[in-house]
Amino acid sequence: MATRGTGHSPANVTKHLKGIDFPAEKKDLVKHAQHMKAEKIVIDEIQKMEDREYGNMADVMKAFGGKGSEEGSSKSGSRSSKQQTGSQAGQSKSHSRSHH
Repeated sequence: MATRGTGHSPANVTKHLKGIDFPAEKKDLVKHAQHMKAEKIVIDEIQKMEDREYGNMADVMKAFGGKGSEEGSSKSGSRSSKQQTGSQAGQSKSHSRSHH
């Protein structure tokens, strides 16, 4: 089987599943990839995934990445914004006494 480098990279799968409605069954993922003119190898990779319902793209990537290459598939794009708890605000009470 000759692969030309593209094939089963997670980015390639997400590209061919762009716009799919979640939750989606595996058969829906396959159908959507075919509709998006995905290469046979991409469709084959999706068909190797567990036959179940996927809730979102991160879910698909987890299942996809779980077959060997688990490289950063846990990044689902959610950033945690750190809120500063005003611990410094209000502590700098200026006691400036001028002595004449």
